Amino acid sequence: MLTIYGVYRSRASRNVWLALEAGMPFRHVPVIQAGRLADPLAPGAQINTRSPEFLKVNPNGRIPAMEDDGLVLAESLAINLYMAKKHGGPLAPANLREDAEMTAWSIWAMTEAEPHTIEILYNMVAKPPAERDAALAQASIEALRAPFAVLDAALAKTGFLVGGRFTVADINLAEVIRYAMPAKELFEAAPHVKAWLAACHARPAFKQMMADRDKEPA
Repeated sequence: MLTIYGVYRSRASRNVWLALEAGMPFRHVPVIQAGRLADPLAPGAQINTRSPEFLKVNPNGRIPAMEDDGLVLAESLAINLYMAKKHGGPLAPANLREDAEMTAWSIWAMTEAEPHTIEILYNMVAKPPAERDAALAQASIEALRAPFAVLDAALAKTGFLVGGRFTVADINLAEVIRYAMPAKELFEAAPHVKAWLAACHARPAFKQMMADRDKEPA
């Protein structure tokens, strides 16, 4: 059976969302980030990214990771592309062109968006107020204005990224763009992005993933 390693409060949320969206049965192993534990190697410590048993799965010590039919894979967006193609159906590419477009948007999410969206999340919400860097958050907002304009123009065509339908590309990008939600000005300037993200978040599979995420300790 497909196994997804990583707590919901990590990039593993992307993989769980896709598995739920596709109706793929999976086993979830809630590996936590080692930095969230006082002593990740203490006897009886929750399985974490420094646990020897997890390092056998991913020697990089990062979550998420996936095992399926003897394949071990890391990198959340690559995992989603694999799962979508294995499952098939509307989430997956219908041809080589769509495959290339879905891969390109996933790489775009990693290179053009996530380095900045994650800083907005950290420095506007996630970190304790005393540790937040307002200047870095603002610089990240400014850095995202042009990419958001590119994304807005792409979504203006059909409301989706590839093939005029909801696909793995939308899941991969929505989970990266979600981090920027505290910067409301970005979404007000990009109405198609705002409407698209709201539609993605209205999907039952996303709601189920988030409900399970909310059950985890913060």
